[in-house]
Amino acid sequence: MRRVPNFSLLKAFEAAARLNSFTLAGQELNLTQSAISHQVKKLEEHLERRLFLRRNRRVTLTPEGKRLQESLSRVFDAIESACNEVQLAPHSHVLAVHCPPSLAVKWLSSRLPHFMQAHPNITIRLTSGAEPINLARAQEIDIAISYAMTHEAKGISTLAMGKERNVPLCSPSLLKPGRSAADQIRQLPLIDSQLNRVTWPQWFALNRLELPAGTRLSFDRAALCISAAVDGVGVALESIRLAEQEIARGDLVELGAGVFKDIKVETHFLSYRSNESDVEKVALFRDWLMSQSAT
Repeated sequence: MRRVPNFSLLKAFEAAARLNSFTLAGQELNLTQSAISHQVKKLEEHLERRLFLRRNRRVTLTPEGKRLQESLSRVFDAIESACNEVQLAPHSHVLAVHCPPSLAVKWLSSRLPHFMQAHPNITIRLTSGAEPINLARAQEIDIAISYAMTHEAKGISTLAMGKERNVPLCSPSLLKPGRSAADQIRQLPLIDSQLNRVTWPQWFALNRLELPAGTRLSFDRAALCISAAVDGVGVALESIRLAEQEIARGDLVELGAGVFKDIKVETHFLSYRSNESDVEKVALFRDWLMSQSAT
């Protein structure tokens, strides 16, 4: 049996904390101000902690109240989302997709509207995170896209989303006419992408160049590396898949294009449960995503 307070007490507290007012919370929940105050007091007694400071008809959250509000807000958001999904038309389907943050922002989000237009009966619920998802345990996720590595388990099928070119990318403002690409990359600051399978030592060794000495900037997200390169901070060694928008706009250029050798590696992987391979929503999204990866 779960040891949680009465839901009505939590609901009254959440509304009062979000609106910073017992009166407004009462109006939202169709209760009187005194009823909200009474329910909050009962919750405080249950928790044996003060959640609000009451001063001259004003209320402010205590540190304990703030922590509870932050946690409850996430819970109420999840409940609201779950209820919204249940209210979808009977012929609609929800597809839960988990994706690395940089791929979600830089590549997938601009393509999703095309999938949704082609399949209006499928609602995409997208979450993101850097760590690979174990689909054998995360039953709430239908399709997991991972970066650099996958979480292998029995009954899980995984497809590589094609090899990606990793090249030096920088703002065109950093390049100086008349100087060779090799000379410029030795002089410009280098940006490290901590999770990338391709590293600067590998790239310099492949191109038979000496790796410059000194410290380098380092970021734990490809999107941050790309953003820093756009801002003229230095040269990022990143996948052109993730930087396609910046390259198309001219915010980034490939340093030494046609001169340097690039490195192609399988970077992103799509996983799904093998026994769901023929489930319509899974099959449609899987095939669509693999076709997008091929372009």
